[in-house]
Amino acid sequence: MYVIAEIQGQQFKIEPGKTLFVHHIQNIEAGATVEFDKILLADKEGQVTVGAPTIEGAKVVCEVKTALVKGDKVLVFHKRRRKGYRKLNGHRQQFTELVIKKVIA
Repeated sequence: MYVIAEIQGQQFKIEPGKTLFVHHIQNIEAGATVEFDKILLADKEGQVTVGAPTIEGAKVVCEVKTALVKGDKVLVFHKRRRKGYRKLNGHRQQFTELVIKKVIA
């Protein structure tokens, strides 16, 4: 069984027991339980249900494993040849690590 859910503006394929890294959720602590109810599609042993736009009564129950995880550093380098212009920016995205406990669909 799996579902497609929208969390923090992104869509994820969710199965029980799976670990997800979603965009950082503010004001949450490790060990807390979070529920998401924007379920777009559900598959139960080959029986597919598509929401219009979401499925009523379906939800995903997650536990917060780590409240703040930083992703890999991405370097953005700009250069204009023969002009002496160079600029280097770095960015590390912040994530929240979730463990899927239950899928109710």
